Order: sequence, then structure tokens, then C-alpha cells
Amino acid sequence: MTTSSAPNRNQAPTATPAPPPADSRDRVSAFMQGIQDEICAGLEVLEGEAKFQQDQWERPEGGGGRSRVIKNGSVFEQGGVNFSEVWGQQLPPSILVQRPEAAGHGFYATGTSMVLHPRNPYIPTVHLNYRYFEAGPVWWFGGGIDLTPYYPDVQDVKHFHQTLKDACDRHHPDYYPDFKLWCDEYFYLKHRGETRGVGGIFFDYQDGRGELYRGPDENGPAAQYSQKLGELPQRSWEDLFSFVNDCGKSFLPAYVPIAEAHKDQAYGDRERDFQLYRRGRYVEFNLVYDRGTIFGLQTNGRTESILMSLPPLVRWEYSYQPEANTPEQQLYDIFLKPQDWLGGNVTV
Repeated sequence: MTTSSAPNRNQAPTATPAPPPADSRDRVSAFMQGIQDEICAGLEVLEGEAKFQQDQWERPEGGGGRSRVIKNGSVFEQGGVNFSEVWGQQLPPSILVQRPEAAGHGFYATGTSMVLHPRNPYIPTVHLNYRYFEAGPVWWFGGGIDLTPYYPDVQDVKHFHQTLKDACDRHHPDYYPDFKLWCDEYFYLKHRGETRGVGGIFFDYQDGRGELYRGPDENGPAAQYSQKLGELPQRSWEDLFSFVNDCGKSFLPAYVPIAEAHKDQAYGDRERDFQLYRRGRYVEFNLVYDRGTIFGLQTNGRTESILMSLPPLVRWEYSYQPEANTPEQQLYDIFLKPQDWLGGNVTV
């Protein structure tokens, strides 16, 4: 294996990617809608009471979507599982910065995104997004999933990561190690100096060429791991589509057992107040850093659907510090720092 000397790893290799199949848009659209259906059905079984409400919407410039929101349930205080597909001639600025070769082409983008805010503080918030983009010669898959607990359980975190690793390993042994590091990097609040949660996997601009890592931090752990691998043998559109399929289908087995284990766990005002405080970090990340939010607003997406990721209730507290020797301090000391959850010896 060789190490690439590409000066900027968030830029694609110069080689032209193999074109996607003629029915690529139809197939990805059908998958994204199917995974939305599958996830919503599984979550309604978990919830047992509340059901998802659907809003069908259209985008004047081209496209539309299905927004599904669940509210005031026994398990989920609020959450959304959205499908969208948009197209048009005016590329959003965030895309042109990353892929200038897409300039002058019409674009197509589709994806399924989800954020769930459980009622019980012992159940983690969870986020998922898988997406696909085409513009002329440019195409790629991206997405990921991450877990944001308030009162974490190490075994829950290991189960979550192991399920994701199993899905990744069916396609390439280096997907999980690199995409896990990329997730730790992406879901990081620089102004707070902490991760959003315990991570998962994250990847972007995957068109089967070059190195795995396509992010902005050329000196970070994800980039360093990718550099050691060098450029991978070219993977086809079909290879990556199959990988994203498995990632999407891994959500329910990764998350539902965690929610089942804690949905009836007793809690009081202390835990609820801390949950609402930590939800503030979620708001900060999504409004300051999240690329999906930025892309949706730049492409005139449906604002209600874009901002469904925000929690229904949240609070901020000036200069909060957790008390020593408490579960809250444990969250800060262990779970808000990148950890090797599967290979390391993380104990609480």
C-alpha cells in the first residue's frame, strides 16, 4: 500500500469516477423511502402509543419529501424521520466549495435523516442521515449515525458501535476504523472542547476513488489512518450503494435494544434538568456546524423539516460545572472524549 501525497484530502482525486447506472436516482430514492418506512415501523412498535404524523411537501424549484414526526409519546418526547429529494440548476455554495467540478451542471440530492429525543434521560438521543448526490460527472454517497447519551452505559455504547462495525465489515475492513474516527471529528463542538456524544460512523464524498477520508482536517486521526492505507482499489457505485443499504438497516438493531433496556428506568428532577441542559449542546451543534442543516437552508428546503432535529424542550445554564464524583461528571470525563469503544478498555 502507498500513501497518497494529495495536498487537500477534501478534494476528490483527479481521475474521473465511473458513471452511476442509468436508474441510479430511482433506486436510491426507493431505498431512502424504504428505510424511512422500516425505521418508522420499528420505532412505533417500540413506542407502543404515539404514531408518526406525515406531511408531504413539494419544493417549488424541484422535488419534495415526506416529513414524519412523532410527539408526546411514552418513549419519545419528539422525533422525526424525514425523506427528501431535491433537484435543480442552482448548486448550493457549500457543494461548489467542495466539488468545483460540479459547476454548470444540474443537481439531484436525496436522503433520509432522523433525530429522536427520548423522554427518559437514560435513553440516548440518536441521529441518522444517509444521502446521495449527483451533478454531471460528480456523484457521491455520504452519511452516518451517532449516539448522544446523557447517562451512558458502557455496554450500550459497545453494542451500538459493534452493530455498526459489523455492517461496515461486510463491505471493507477499514470502513469502521476510519469512519469512526471521522465521526469523532465531525460531531465535535469546537467552542466547547467536547464531542457531542459517543460517536458512531460518519463519511462523505464517497465515490469509490482515492483515500477514504475526505474531510478538512488533514492532520487528524481519521486523515492519518486514511493516509496509512493510501488510495484504495476503486469501488463501484453498486459497492457503495450496497454499503449504505447495510448501514441504514443496522439502525434498529443498534438502537432499539438500548431504548428497550432503559425506557422504564426511574428518574427524577435532577436527571431531567441535566438532560435538558445537555440538549442545548445538540441545538448548538445543529445550528452552528451541521452540514445537512446548512445544505437544506441553502437549497430552500422545507424549514420545518430541516429544523425537526431540534429538541422540544431545552435549557441553558451559565457556567455549569458537574459535581465531583457524580454520573454527570462521568459523562464529561469519559463519554465526551473520543474513546476506542471496541478495542480499548473503557470502564466506569
